[in-house]
Amino acid sequence: MFEKNESFLELGFAKLDCSRQRRTGLPEIVFAQTKEISQLKEIIISFKKNKVPLFLSRLSKEQYLRLKKHFKDLKYFSAARIGFLGKPYPKTGKTVSLVTAGTSDIPVAEEAGVFLEILGNKVERIFDAGVAGVHRILSFKNKIDRSKIIIVVAGMEGALASLVSGITKRPVIGVPTSIGYGASFNGLASLLGMLNSCSLGVCVVNIDNGLGAGYLAHTIINSDI
Repeated sequence: MFEKNESFLELGFAKLDCSRQRRTGLPEIVFAQTKEISQLKEIIISFKKNKVPLFLSRLSKEQYLRLKKHFKDLKYFSAARIGFLGKPYPKTGKTVSLVTAGTSDIPVAEEAGVFLEILGNKVERIFDAGVAGVHRILSFKNKIDRSKIIIVVAGMEGALASLVSGITKRPVIGVPTSIGYGASFNGLASLLGMLNSCSLGVCVVNIDNGLGAGYLAHTIINSDI
């Protein structure tokens, strides 16, 4: 069992954060990409033995299918590339709007959306509402205003985060994506565009970091401070 004074579990190739759930109220998140199946199996066994919930981020379908043979209760969300082991979290009663500039941004957005839903939040999805057709996002203003916080996922120049922040009193978390043509520089243009937003209601996570946006949104809207 994970002991209360145990800060991490040593596996040799990994040091599992045993106290994250107790410390933060949120489960451990293991980055699955590039990890060997044998390593993931050992990690999962450790958490299952101690009945501690576990997220596997950037888990490929191939990895999931191989792990599913050994762990029947492993849930997989293909659009988000997230695996989850554990009981559902209680409903928070909080709503987050999840907005993408384009359809191609959905995989990054779903990483945030699925994470938030597993943690008990309601997610309102508004996809393909970029600045190339401003009327699309404006038609959802009432829905956006009913949310506690808005996550905006956009590639290219990332202008959608500023636009959304300018039409609502709610805080906006911008997620730049690596989607776009040449001068988008694999998301750098979107990142810099969001960081340079003239709207004061925008904060920004790293390129393609949907999970980070979901984590931040959950902690903000469920903070008891």
